[in-house]
Amino acid sequence: MADQQALDEVVRFTSDLIRIDTTNRGGGDCQERPAAEYAAEQLAGAGLQPLMLERTKGRTNVVARIEGTDPSADALLVHGHLDVVPAEAADWSVHPFSGEVRDGVVWGRGAVDMKNMDAMILAVVRAWARQGVRPRRDLVIAFTADEEASAEDGSGFLADEHPELFEGCTEGVSESGAFTFHDGAGRQIYPIAAGERGTGWLKLTARGRAGHGSKVNKENAVTRLAAAVTRIGEHEWPLRLTPTVRAALTELAALYGIETDLTDVDRLLEKLGPAAQLVEATVRNSANPTMLEAGYKLNVIPGEAVAYVDGRYLPGGEDEFRATLDLLTGPEVDWEFSHREVALQAPVDSPTYARMRTAVEEFAPEGHVVPYCMSGGTDAKQFSRLGITGYGFAPLKLPEGFDYQALFHGVDERVPVEALHFGVRVLDRFLRTA
Repeated sequence: MADQQALDEVVRFTSDLIRIDTTNRGGGDCQERPAAEYAAEQLAGAGLQPLMLERTKGRTNVVARIEGTDPSADALLVHGHLDVVPAEAADWSVHPFSGEVRDGVVWGRGAVDMKNMDAMILAVVRAWARQGVRPRRDLVIAFTADEEASAEDGSGFLADEHPELFEGCTEGVSESGAFTFHDGAGRQIYPIAAGERGTGWLKLTARGRAGHGSKVNKENAVTRLAAAVTRIGEHEWPLRLTPTVRAALTELAALYGIETDLTDVDRLLEKLGPAAQLVEATVRNSANPTMLEAGYKLNVIPGEAVAYVDGRYLPGGEDEFRATLDLLTGPEVDWEFSHREVALQAPVDSPTYARMRTAVEEFAPEGHVVPYCMSGGTDAKQFSRLGITGYGFAPLKLPEGFDYQALFHGVDERVPVEALHFGVRVLDRFLRTA
C-alpha cells in the first residue's frame, strides 16, 4: 500500500507541476520541457531511466519502462499530459500557477487536467522503488506534450516516430475516470471511461461576390455562412447507442431500480436525474459552432467568410457525421477537417476493467462503479494507432458539491488533498495487479 511519503509527495508534485507554466495556446505556443525535466528527475530518483524526446524544441515528452514479474504478460501504458489550457489570472481566486495549498485543497491550472494524475503516477512509482515492488506486467510510463492542441508534438509524435518504446503494450490508462459523481440523492458513482467520441474540428468556408454594403447582393458570403452555421447549430442528431453507452445505461438503470428501456432513451435519461449527465452527451453525434471570421470594414461585403465548428462523433459514426455535414452546409459552403481523430471503444468485460473496478471498490466500498464514454478525447486516440486500447482511470474521491467536470478548463481549478491521497492508494492497488 502507498506509504505516508507517497501521500505527501503526491501533494507536493501536484503543486510543483502547477507552478511550472505549461500553457498550450495552440499553434506551437507552449514549452513543456521544464515540466518534463521535473518528471524525469522524479523517475530517475526511482531508479528508472527516462527518455526525453522532442519533435519540436521545447515540446518534450518523457517515457520510461518498469519491468514486470510476468514476462508473458502484455504491457500496460500509463500516461498523462504535461500541458494545460490558458488561464486568465484576473478571473481566479488564487493565481492559476501558484500551486497554492489552502484549506486542504491544491489550487491551480492543471489541478484536475491533468497534473494531479501525473503526480499520482510519480508518487506511486517512487513508493514502489522504496518498497521493492514490481508490477505483474511491464508498465510504460509516458508524460506527453501537446495534448491540449493537436498532439502532433506529443502522443502523435511518440506513436508515429517511437513505436518501439511501447512494444508489448495492449492497453493504456489515463485521464477522466474513477472520480466521484454525487447524484444529489446520497449515491456516489465512479464512472470509468471505456470509450471516447471522435474529434471532428471543422473549418467552414463560404465564398461569394464582394461588393458595397449598400447594394443588393444575392451572393453574400456572410449570409451563406450564417445560414449553414444556423442549420448546424439547430440540427437534432439521431440517437446512436454504442456498446459502452448501452452498458452505462443498463448499469445506471439497475442502480436506480428503473426498467432498462433502450427504445426510449430520452425518457430513460429523464428518470436517471442528475446521473444522466454521465451519458447524455454520448448518445448522439454533435456539432457546435464556436468561431466566426468575416469582413474587414462595415460597409464592405466580403468575398469570403469562415466559421469553425467543434464536431464529435461516436464510434462507428464518422460516415454519418460526414454525410450530415455535407447536407447541412449545402452547395454554397465548403467544409474540411481542421483536426480529426478517431473515436474509441474499450471492452467493459475485460480483466483490466474488472481490476480497476475492484481497486475503486476497495477504497470506496460505498461507491458504485459504472462504465461511460467520454464526450471529448485524450491522448488515447493517438496511442490507439499502436493497437493500444485506452481506458480513463485517474481516481479521485471528491466531496459532495465539488463539480469536477466543470473545473476542466474552468476558473478556480483545484483538487482536494484527500482526493489525491485516495487516487494514489487506488492507482497503487490497481497497477500492482493490473
